[in-house]
Amino acid sequence: MNLHIAVLSGDGIGPEVTAQSINILTAIADKYQHNFTFENALVGATAIDATGNPLPQKTLDLCLDADAVLFGAIGDPKYDNNPDAKVRPEQGLLALRKALGLFANIRPVKAYDTLLDKSPLKKHIIQNTDIAIYRELTGGIYFGEKTLNEDGTAASDLCSYSKEEIERIAHFAFKAAQTRSQKLTLVDKANVLETSRLWRKVVTAMALQYPDVILDFLFVDNAAMQMVLNPSQFDVILTENMFGDIISDEASVIGGSIGLLASASVGEKYALFEPIHGSYPQATGKGIANPIASILSAAMLLDHFGLAEEAETVRKAVERAIDLEICTPDLNANGGYSTQNVGTFIEEFIENVDTLHINSGNIRVGQSTII
Repeated sequence: MNLHIAVLSGDGIGPEVTAQSINILTAIADKYQHNFTFENALVGATAIDATGNPLPQKTLDLCLDADAVLFGAIGDPKYDNNPDAKVRPEQGLLALRKALGLFANIRPVKAYDTLLDKSPLKKHIIQNTDIAIYRELTGGIYFGEKTLNEDGTAASDLCSYSKEEIERIAHFAFKAAQTRSQKLTLVDKANVLETSRLWRKVVTAMALQYPDVILDFLFVDNAAMQMVLNPSQFDVILTENMFGDIISDEASVIGGSIGLLASASVGEKYALFEPIHGSYPQATGKGIANPIASILSAAMLLDHFGLAEEAETVRKAVERAIDLEICTPDLNANGGYSTQNVGTFIEEFIENVDTLHINSGNIRVGQSTII
């Protein structure tokens, strides 16, 4: 397969973790005889600094021409800490989602047995958790009309959804449930919000097309509570934009590190793959950023193009690294493994999965992992 991949590494640790994903995809291409080409472009704070625009036209044109987008992270304290800033890095990502029509955000959440102690939640609560969160991405309050009165004392944000916007992501979620444990939970606030009542009405009607999937409902406040009381009860979660943002970030604590969580944002034609973590500017250049979320995002890219065996090879390599505690300091404070060490181990596992013998000491000092 030939794939042209736009690489938007972004800000902070974005370039460091994305570099490891590129290495992993290159290893996959070599192993399975594919041809992946990568082309870089600016986005976020680095783009503002260079062009004044968080999403330059050159970057957008590249993404529109590419088969997929591999995204790093965006954000910078000089914008985060300035409430008066008119141009912000995050505007670039929102504009990109809109321009590419990326209406479905998919966030897998998994509790790895080796890392159960790393979560702030108790082992028996999070064990066997394996969730796929489907968040609508281009509608709702984030994209609705916004108003602020002249003296800055009153504001409003419009939350609006159409039947068509709900149906297109709900189909994705139902189909995903069919391939998993055949359970779909719609998270809404239908006791208060008219938009949520529309979500519930539309999704209930659609369930007739998927008789093998069990559909249930939770109000978002209860869902937030259940996420910390009994997350393993969930299989596929479907929800609107803002609720999905909140629920998926809450779910990130289950695995023990936000550096483990990947995501895919897809539409009818385009797709973008990114870790859910931010730019983590405090860690920039220190070699301590966890690349696994970015690498698992690359696995989702492979899945998107029907390369299931290749994607599973990446996930097995990641799980092997986690089992051996070859992890950055957020998961193994005393291991001494850097961002590059973790990426190199996963890359070499992919290349030598059938014959690999591991020398953990060599990994720590940056030597070959294969003996």
